[in-house]
Amino acid sequence: MALKSFINMNNIEKAFNGIPVLKGVSFEVEKGQIHALLGENGAGKSTLMNILGGVIEPDSGTIEVNGDEVRIADTRSSQSHGISFIHQELNMVTDLRVYENMFLGSELRNKLGFLNVEEMCTQTNNILAKLGVEINPKKYVRDLDTSYKQLIEISKALLHNSKLIIMDEPTSSLAEHEVKRLFDLMRNLKQSGVSIIYISHKLKEIKAVCDYYTVLRDGNVVGSGEVENEELDNITKLMVGKSISEERFSQDSELGPVALEVTNLTSEGLFKAIDFTVHKGEIIGFIGLAGDGRTELFESIFGYRKRYSGEIKVNGQTIKIGHPNQALQAGIGFVPKDRKENAIIKDLSVIHNMSLSSLGHFEKLGILQENKELSTFQYYKEKLNIKVYNPRISIDKLSGGNQQKVIIAKWLEVNSDIIIFDNPTQGIDVGAKREIYEHIISLAEQGKAVIILSSEAPEVLKVCNTIHVMYQGEITARLKGDETSEDEIMRYATGSKREVNQIAEYTS
Repeated sequence: MALKSFINMNNIEKAFNGIPVLKGVSFEVEKGQIHALLGENGAGKSTLMNILGGVIEPDSGTIEVNGDEVRIADTRSSQSHGISFIHQELNMVTDLRVYENMFLGSELRNKLGFLNVEEMCTQTNNILAKLGVEINPKKYVRDLDTSYKQLIEISKALLHNSKLIIMDEPTSSLAEHEVKRLFDLMRNLKQSGVSIIYISHKLKEIKAVCDYYTVLRDGNVVGSGEVENEELDNITKLMVGKSISEERFSQDSELGPVALEVTNLTSEGLFKAIDFTVHKGEIIGFIGLAGDGRTELFESIFGYRKRYSGEIKVNGQTIKIGHPNQALQAGIGFVPKDRKENAIIKDLSVIHNMSLSSLGHFEKLGILQENKELSTFQYYKEKLNIKVYNPRISIDKLSGGNQQKVIIAKWLEVNSDIIIFDNPTQGIDVGAKREIYEHIISLAEQGKAVIILSSEAPEVLKVCNTIHVMYQGEITARLKGDETSEDEIMRYATGSKREVNQIAEYTS
């Protein structure tokens, strides 16, 4: 029996400041279907979904829900038609408790009109249990890890008995076991007739869980079909307009002297006995699963966290870093993983977000030289292929991937000798990933010491000379990037394997 369409978007057009973003896009999702929406950053995916989610209205075109033409004027209207939108940039109120976020705008009350806190907590626990998660409903969201915030957003959509759930990069903050649990839940929702639009740049996930795909490029639909009948290489080609090599990147430069040396670095409950070195011209990687301690380790090295013991040497000199300003002065730059909370100032313009950490480069006698600032931005815009029609707009108007490129541009302009990238390509499409990897290689060839923190084994395998695998706050393996495999990395990352000699370093 054929599935019936739940959503039909017909000839949708949308332009911003006269620049067309969607050019007559038609998009259909059937009942009980997991439908992948794919494309590079800036292809129009977010704009199309923001129209369906009631965030913005189209310039022209129609939307049908269950065969009836509707007008989705705002988010409440979208929700009334059974549509929930889980955004890539999480929309949690961090100063509220978990249950308050779950029921925000639809609070339960007793017969006397008072808030029924216990019933909301009970329902919150029941929904979270479906995801296999135990979180105290009365805990403040600000105290949760990002992965738990993501799961709460997903649970909120389930709470509202949605008929269609839009998931924008839902696994970007999840550990491997949480991803598997999410996929099981998605399959159960599908069996009960719920439709899912799944936006991801991880094509292996698309193959694992999606039934159908649609690809957007430059505001047009360029391909669609059943996932099981399509090769991933062909989908990639549709997305970027060309084939993308999966080969490891080569690096021509020789290693210089040691730029950063860390000895016996320990922070109780986070990481312990960490030893490593990185040379000028070298790219090293740190990888593990959620809770491995790698982010906390490098936040300590950069001065975000002050409680640690051990020794840090930069260019042979022992330093004590208690504040990010001290790290900057020592020549260390840090590109954090959480764009929304730690990396951008959303009300500032794109260009000012780029120049914020290096204003001295654009000042003369205390006056900002706007032409120099603009020409510098144009350089990074071309170098990193940042898609923005006007750099004076606020950065929150850009797609997540283009925001990430602006953050990377900011730290490249700081011109630190040691640059730490925490998940540098999170939420970025396959074509843009390659551009960023090429830029990272070029930094190493300029003599920079580069450290990449990642939760994706293919990423560190592509560019890193040495890969440090972490498990529960310890380095359990040091592997040569050109001699190891994804399977071997994951055996160490899950704790099923551990090197006997952890002191040996690969520096050749």
